[in-house]
Amino acid sequence: MQIAGLQKSSLVDYPSKIAAVVFTLGCNFRCPYCHNPNILTAVSTNKLFDEAAVFDFLKTRKGKIDAVVVSGGEPTLQKDLGDFFKKLKELGFLTKLDTNGSSPKILEYLIKEELLNYVAMDIKAPIEKYKEIARVNIDTNNILKSIGILKNSKIGYEFRTTTVKSQLSFEDFENIGKMLCCTENYYLQKFKPDITLNPDFAKEKTYSDEEFLKIKTMLLKYIKNVYIR
Repeated sequence: MQIAGLQKSSLVDYPSKIAAVVFTLGCNFRCPYCHNPNILTAVSTNKLFDEAAVFDFLKTRKGKIDAVVVSGGEPTLQKDLGDFFKKLKELGFLTKLDTNGSSPKILEYLIKEELLNYVAMDIKAPIEKYKEIARVNIDTNNILKSIGILKNSKIGYEFRTTTVKSQLSFEDFENIGKMLCCTENYYLQKFKPDITLNPDFAKEKTYSDEEFLKIKTMLLKYIKNVYIR
């Protein structure tokens, strides 16, 4: 698997667990506010992490960390993602996938094979604005399929949206709420303009705390739990 980064310890990437985070190379979206632009395509192959070395490290962390998160980029682009998760499960780790939801067949396979304990799926926009925000010509039916797969699964999951004020309106969030109706957990993530794929987005802002609370109240009509982080 093409591994572009490794965070050895995290307290925020897996709910209530200590986790290591593996970042895969490449993404099929080009969201202008992306905070990991360096691993979209720019990492040269001679700077990739050796997979065997990553597992050697993880073996030394057994008993010290609870879980391993595979993030990106977009991990479902990796052809050997399933094998990677199998190795993690053999080591006894809880596993989490961060995904944009563009590959429902892979998501369904990983869940069916009991290779995942938790999934976080990014929601970029209401479905009618997806191509505008992701900046690629994607099949939005795949996004809806992935939402349905998670909604009907028995594993832990969350949906989350990075909130750039100029990109998503109150009406957009209402439409997101309708799209995610009757799901369990949704996180509004405050946009932080530190590193962005499009340098112009370093000037963009997120909503105020008061505005976030209004959005949260509105979303609770549709989604069981809504959080701000």
